Amino acid sequence: MLKTPICELLGIEYPIIQGGMVFLATAELVAAVSNAGGSGVLSGNHQPDWVREQIRLTRRLTDKPFGINVTLISPFVKEIMEIVLEERIPIVTTGGGDPSVYIPELKAAGLKVIPVVSTVAHAKRLEKLGIDAVVAEGMESGAHIGELTTMALVPQVVDSVEIPVVAAGGIADGRGLVAALALGAQAVQIGTRFICAEECGAHPKFKQRILDSDDRATVVIRLAKGRPMRCLGNERAQQFLAAERSGASKDGYPFEEIYSGMVEGNVDNGLMMAGQSVGLIKEIKTAKEIIDQIMAEAEAIIDNFGQCEIHGSLGDGRESCLRPPRARLAVGRYGARSLL
Repeated sequence: MLKTPICELLGIEYPIIQGGMVFLATAELVAAVSNAGGSGVLSGNHQPDWVREQIRLTRRLTDKPFGINVTLISPFVKEIMEIVLEERIPIVTTGGGDPSVYIPELKAAGLKVIPVVSTVAHAKRLEKLGIDAVVAEGMESGAHIGELTTMALVPQVVDSVEIPVVAAGGIADGRGLVAALALGAQAVQIGTRFICAEECGAHPKFKQRILDSDDRATVVIRLAKGRPMRCLGNERAQQFLAAERSGASKDGYPFEEIYSGMVEGNVDNGLMMAGQSVGLIKEIKTAKEIIDQIMAEAEAIIDNFGQCEIHGSLGDGRESCLRPPRARLAVGRYGARSLL
């Protein structure tokens, strides 16, 4: 079985963490992911009463560890953090801002704190505040993004901190998991793939748009506001881009348009946040089926490394052929430091 140290840290079976997924990560999905061996993560973007209700519903649906994602630009962030402390959610991920002011109290309560970062500097600064792990998220991901790709960001963060690193951005299958481990991550955070989970509350029209998407289906809006966001390209997204080009883009965060697109199914005039992995998603499956497939693919890839033949020249006109022994994953403090 493929396990890494972060599995023990979080009390999970597999190194898979479900992304916060704004309005879509409800109790049904979160519990399904946790019951399947990963870590489900509730969305903390809603009204405080709704969040508390979802926390308690999740606990009725699973006895496994789960987390909550708190978006720091939410108008309810202070109230949500109070609820997190009162309900003692074991795992807290944060995004969309700087969580520094909340970390001491969360850590004092014994909670595992895992912020999402897009730069090495941010990871290093938060590590000094005592966080337990960090999600290094590349620009391939949906929703808020930075400037670096997952391939470039993850190993640089791994080399710069002592805490476990979780890779995110563009990961949707076992190939992505193995690649992340090879970069030194100890787990992956996956959001877009779980949009097409049966338990996900995304509108069926949104799910179908995902299934119909190719590698160029997403666009990045809100660059002019300094808070770039990746979403599926549609009429509303093109209007955002046109407004930005003309200098007429509006202030404020488009929560209502995101809810309209993702939950209500307004796929033309709403906004639908999704990452560049959309082109890999071709089926709607249960969360368990998704996780089982990812793990089976990853383990098969690692096993198959042992079947590869490496051909090369010996420099004297002769050809060499090296068949390495059966592959195994060497997991140390940084995750998979080598594939042997």
